[in-house]
Amino acid sequence: MAYRYRQSGTSHVFHSLKELLAKATPLRSGDVLAGVAASSEEERVIAQMVLSEVPLGRFLEECVVPYEEDEVTRLILDSHNPEAFRPIRNLSVGEFRNWLLRDETDTATLSRVAPGITPEMVAAVSKIMRVQDLVWVASKCSVVTRFRNTIGLPGTFSVRLQPNHPTDDLKGIAASTLDGLLYGCGDAVIGINPATDNVDNTCRLLDMLDHLRERYAIPTQSCVLTHVTNAMQAIQRGAPLDLCFQSIAGTEAANSSFGISLALLREAYEATLALNRGSVGQNVMYFETGQGSALSANAHHGVDQQTLEARAYAVARRFNPLLVNTVVGFIGPEYLFNGKQILRAGLEDHFCGKLLGLPMGVDVCYTNHADADQDDMDVLLTLLGNANCNFVMGIPGADDIMLNYQSTSFHDSVYLRKLLRKTPAPEFQEWLERMGIHQSDGRLLPVGQGHRMIEEAKQEARS
Repeated sequence: MAYRYRQSGTSHVFHSLKELLAKATPLRSGDVLAGVAASSEEERVIAQMVLSEVPLGRFLEECVVPYEEDEVTRLILDSHNPEAFRPIRNLSVGEFRNWLLRDETDTATLSRVAPGITPEMVAAVSKIMRVQDLVWVASKCSVVTRFRNTIGLPGTFSVRLQPNHPTDDLKGIAASTLDGLLYGCGDAVIGINPATDNVDNTCRLLDMLDHLRERYAIPTQSCVLTHVTNAMQAIQRGAPLDLCFQSIAGTEAANSSFGISLALLREAYEATLALNRGSVGQNVMYFETGQGSALSANAHHGVDQQTLEARAYAVARRFNPLLVNTVVGFIGPEYLFNGKQILRAGLEDHFCGKLLGLPMGVDVCYTNHADADQDDMDVLLTLLGNANCNFVMGIPGADDIMLNYQSTSFHDSVYLRKLLRKTPAPEFQEWLERMGIHQSDGRLLPVGQGHRMIEEAKQEARS
């Protein structure tokens, strides 16, 4: 189906919904690289105007990736909930934006309609929204998940403690973990990206993290970010695996490049669920995404990277994850060129995921060859905090010495919690108070003899 614009002697034709979505996308280098971006700002604005008039129902009729060729498309359409869609089924994309911005469209309303919204619908509406729109609507979304603590409650803000080490040295990882815990980080997960990704090393790291967690009775969960096939082998060996991790994308072909399918994810999900290691809930999956992954795999089908990113969220919500994290600036300037593009993409990803009912976090990050700096990340971090983001990363000095990229530090989470008067997950906050790390309002206590972790670590070292 063609989508046309004619006014004051100007005429534009967009030959498919896929093309219209791509041309309406705010400028980003990945779409230029893929050859799908608008040729000018004028064409981009016209595409946004045309897109605003497209009925939401059209997204159920015209697929951006063919149904017959792609299991993600089949998942999206076959799992669509018509009853949840009913309140918005007669709206256009532009009317949907206005509906989302209404005060009457509250948290409960957004939760009810989430199963009726498709990824392409949320991608479309995000393309015609301003930054303040993305922040405001996402701030009204509440997604709560549970494993050993409760993540996403109003007034809370969580952190993944990321103690990566270039040689997976256990003492180095333990030192970074202790440092992060003393800043109140780690309630989302203590998660290691292994430098050496195999089953033996995965089990070794899981054993160390679980020993540390049990030694100090920390109400959190651990994860080694290895491939699901390694995770399932670790389970068979009896390793103490809390969360099963996997990177995912928005097309079947891109997921195949990761060595996964929906069937394999289902197998991993059920194997992890069967361990029954959670104490307050059983959300056992941790997914990571990022704009540009499908293009990197030559598996984008001519679809813009932000729409494909939203389609990855359909895969995630199928498996009731504890955490979903868009690693927004990690792939590099080929896909998000500078701080402005990273900022916009991070807010879009968070908005789209939350609207689809996912527990979204954002790795507020950039690579060293991108046209971005830590000031850009401070702005995005502050906006995401106001947008009710579930969690961000906590990395020593904001500098991941194993993955070689810049993210957010332990100090950054302290800043955001103080600024917005937020606390960690309640079970974790209670533990921080017992250990003499936090006050009851979530503020850090001065380092001193009240820090039980430090005193106990000193005693163990002496003995």
